[in-house]
Amino acid sequence: MVRKKAYDEATVIEKALELFWCNGYETTSMRLLEETMGINKFSIYSSFESKQGVFLECIKSYKRNLQKLVVELKDSTDGVAAIKAYFHAILEFSKGNKTGKGCLLASTAGELGANGDKTIMKEVSSFSDQLKTVFAEKLATDKTKSQDLIVKQANYLLLAIQGLANASKVYERHLLEDYIEMTFKNI
Repeated sequence: MVRKKAYDEATVIEKALELFWCNGYETTSMRLLEETMGINKFSIYSSFESKQGVFLECIKSYKRNLQKLVVELKDSTDGVAAIKAYFHAILEFSKGNKTGKGCLLASTAGELGANGDKTIMKEVSSFSDQLKTVFAEKLATDKTKSQDLIVKQANYLLLAIQGLANASKVYERHLLEDYIEMTFKNI
């Protein structure tokens, strides 16, 4: 007979997400996960297999929250103005979270880098790839732009949004608003 879980998986993932968001992946220990999630190591391994498994579930949960903003961007017909609105929405999302730690995906990319855990980085980069594609679609609504320029601007905007998310951990809103304005000056 399969034993029934004595905890709500979504709740423990939300707790783990906050912990990873504050501490990062590498410095979060299994002991901290046990304490924060309120379940023992056996339950963690049984449900998620490893620390990596917990983190991947956290990333998936986080991406579901961000996906709402991406859908709004994708559905918009406002071209570059829609991308700029997305930047403002990300600023709100990054500044408004409980941890004040910017964007979990941008932080993870910065923490682990290109040589980090391949499975985790694949999850992070899949979101970045999707976002860059949507940026390119919105930029392409300006028929005066060449395909080469669209690709370069989409790449630039992807790096700019990651910079904004990371900067939101440190800088005041008015500086971040200026950053957004300057980002779109030549787009």
